[in-house]
Amino acid sequence: MYQICVSIAVCRPHTMLQKIKLALEKSELVEIRLDFLAPEQVPYMLNLAKKYLDRSICTLRPKSEGGRFSGSEKERISILKLIAEYDPFMLDVEYNTLKKSKTLYSYLKKTKTRILVSWHDFEKTPSNTVLIKRFDMMAKFSKNIKIVTTAHTLDDSARVLGLYQIKKKNKLVAFSMGGMGRLSRVMCLYLGSPFTYASLGRPVAAGQFRIDELQKMQNMNQAKHTGRIAK
Repeated sequence: MYQICVSIAVCRPHTMLQKIKLALEKSELVEIRLDFLAPEQVPYMLNLAKKYLDRSICTLRPKSEGGRFSGSEKERISILKLIAEYDPFMLDVEYNTLKKSKTLYSYLKKTKTRILVSWHDFEKTPSNTVLIKRFDMMAKFSKNIKIVTTAHTLDDSARVLGLYQIKKKNKLVAFSMGGMGRLSRVMCLYLGSPFTYASLGRPVAAGQFRIDELQKMQNMNQAKHTGRIAK
């Protein structure tokens, strides 16, 4: 059902709200990067965007995981629990966070929060064995799994995309960052990913397409399959 999730990463609540509205006119989902806000602004932002949260993946990424959250880990856990109370479409929580904080996982399970358990490697793409083992460990926390690595070669991207062949039962979002991984952001849709990420303009992550670029590719592919483009 969902194809494109637009990442919104700005540091002012009202600007973030404007971009959420614009993104949802063009896409099915938005990722609200709440870690770009000051911690005290997050509750205000949740109220501002309340009616859009059923189409939102909320993310509060710590600096140790490539995010910008500036508060303490204790404060971040408290805010994650608060976000859950607003019942977003999904709450992106890092695998390492869930592994360390049993109280957070218990709370999210109790509140029936839809968790997108995520794991990023910002330096490389591990071996098949490591990727499969990581997937299996992540699957203990949620059926919605996000695995993103950094590709230095096309083989790196192919290795990540190979997870779709091996792990078919879970809702997997897997692709690679960087120039060598750019194509994997599109290919994952055709291999079973429920969505891929895009930006409104400036990329939020390395190799990310703009939404208009992705939509143009999708339209060309659909036209080709319906015979409107000569082969």
